[in-house]
Parts: sequence; C-alpha cells; structure tokens
Amino acid sequence: MTVDGPRSTAPDVADVVALGESMVTFLPSRPGRLADVPSFERAIGGAESNVACVLAAAGHSVRWVGRVGADGFGDHLVEAIGAYGVDVSAVRRDPGRPTGVYFRTAGDRATDAHEVAYYRAGSAASAMSVDTMDLDAIRSGRVLHLSGITPALSADCLGLMRELTARRPGRPLVSFDVNHRPGLWRDAEDGPRILLELARGADLVFVGEDEAWDLGGPEAVRAALPEPDVLVVKQGATGATAFHGSGRTTVPALAVDVVAAVGAGDAFAAGFLSATLRGLPVRDRLRHGHLMAAAALTVPGDLAAPPARDHADRLAALDDTAWGRLRLGPGWTQAGDAAGGTAGDQTGDRTGAGADEEVRTP
Repeated sequence: MTVDGPRSTAPDVADVVALGESMVTFLPSRPGRLADVPSFERAIGGAESNVACVLAAAGHSVRWVGRVGADGFGDHLVEAIGAYGVDVSAVRRDPGRPTGVYFRTAGDRATDAHEVAYYRAGSAASAMSVDTMDLDAIRSGRVLHLSGITPALSADCLGLMRELTARRPGRPLVSFDVNHRPGLWRDAEDGPRILLELARGADLVFVGEDEAWDLGGPEAVRAALPEPDVLVVKQGATGATAFHGSGRTTVPALAVDVVAAVGAGDAFAAGFLSATLRGLPVRDRLRHGHLMAAAALTVPGDLAAPPARDHADRLAALDDTAWGRLRLGPGWTQAGDAAGGTAGDQTGDRTGAGADEEVRTP
C-alpha cells in the first residue's frame, strides 16, 4: 500500500492529520499511592497527539486536530504540542467545557498497584462532532490518523468517527489504531463491536493480537478484519505481523535495554506511518515501527527524539541475522552508525507491545 491521498504543495495540506483528545497529565514526583504523592510534574497526554509529535520530530508535516477548553490547561496543550513542530491551527477552543486532565502513579502499568485518576467526563474533547469540527481541515492530509479512544468519549465523538471512517472516493488514507481501553467502555458493552466496525472502514489498522476481540492469533484477527488494505497485528515480545493484500510479513521485535516501559505503541505507529509515507517495503515499515518503539523505550520520558533517518534506514536494511542480533540501549538514537546497537544475547524486553498516551512537555 502506498499513500494515494492529495499531494498538493498548498500550505494547508499535511503529510498526516491526527485527530483525538489530548489531556494534561500529572506525573508523580515519587513512587507510591496517589494519596501519598506530595507533588506532580505536568506533562501532556494523548495517543493521537503522541503520534503527531513523533512524526513531526521525524521531519514530516503534521497537523493535530482536537478540542480543548478555553483555559490555561488548553493553552498549555496547544503550546506544548506546537513546540514539537506540529501544526495546531485547527484546534478548537470550547469556552463552556474544560480541558481533560489525569493523574497517575509511577508504578508499572501492568501491576495492580498502578492507579490512574481521569477527569475527562464532559471535557471539551467529548464535544467533538461532525458539527463542531472542521472536516476540511481533518481531511486535508495524505493520511488521517485516528484511534479507538475517540469513539468512547461520547455519542457525538462516535458519530464523528463513523463519518471519518466511511468509505468515500477522494478521502485520505485512513489509519486507525484500535487502542482498546476497557475503562472507557464501562458503560457501553458493545465497545468491541464498535471498534471492529470502525476498523473495517479504515485503510490501515494497528491492533494487538489480544486486544478487544480475544480472537487468538494474527490469522484470526485478519479473518475478522479482511477489509483494511494493511492490517498490522502487534504480538508483544514476538514482534509484529502485517497483512497486505494477499501477502503476510512478520518482523521480530528488537532486544531493548528498557529505561521506561511507556510510549512504545504510539511510537510504533508513527514509525510505520513514516515509512509508509516514504513508500518503503512492508518489512521496512515494520522495522521502522520497532525502531521508533525502541527510541521511546530507551529514554526516561515518554517521547524520544527519533534516530536520524539515514541511521534508521541503515538499521532497517540489515539482513535477518544481523537484525535478530541487534540490541539497543540508551543513547542508541544518537549513534552515527549501526554501532548504536550491539549484537549480543537476545534477553531483555522487546518493542512493539505497549500503547501509551503520554508525552512529556519539552
């Protein structure tokens, strides 16, 4: 699959437009229960805006479209996301609804001790709809990137997502990250069915093999989703498999010395999209996804500076044996050549598994 969307050089046409909610995030100053943490560091969070920031840092023209309150938190989000080089001119301000915020603990999200407190009900983003958003701006990119978080926010948001995933001539390539968050669907038992419906309308879909539908393996996911031109099934520590037309390509994940286990899912999507925009082969798109995920995992924050394009291209071009022996650790993105990764024992964590909604404010 190549990107067949509009290629005009007009200033209002972006490589990628990402639509979704971004929130102000409060990260704890120390481990412990939320009740015991004395102070928090402010950051920004949002799966779609994360992808936008990574793509902009990788040299693409990107627009983030969302809706925030006419408040200080909304000011901060617009300024912080814009500081990454993302076009925020189409963000709408809502004078009657607040910007969403959330607090989380410092512990690993996979443990029972992890706490997240969301304050997003009735947020400005929940009022995104066909009537309140600029559809021309949303559709003005070569790629439109969406996620399954947005339709869970409100009936209006679901209506907007159905409009954007409807198959119509001339639309941009629609990228959809399923991003199933069970907590957002507590009041809607049909959440998985809705996500499947929306995914069927997309051209490119990212999904974890155990996400939402519990289908049991990439082939079963593809059988349930035959419509997308490209379906990327993330398989955790195993790697990722892309179904494209009648083809199937699997690329194993990399061995990574993990500094912070956050940010990998959004970074993977950004890497795959970046390589798609460049028309690279499917194998290399998957490898660029793994490399972007490795960049996120080897820094303490949630957003990493991507490797230089020529550096990433050299690593993505390695033969299968060299790729399998590659191990990436802190600082690898600054390496001038493939020495940034080292061959060694294939132990430790691997990329391509997690999704994350947080980006530290620069």
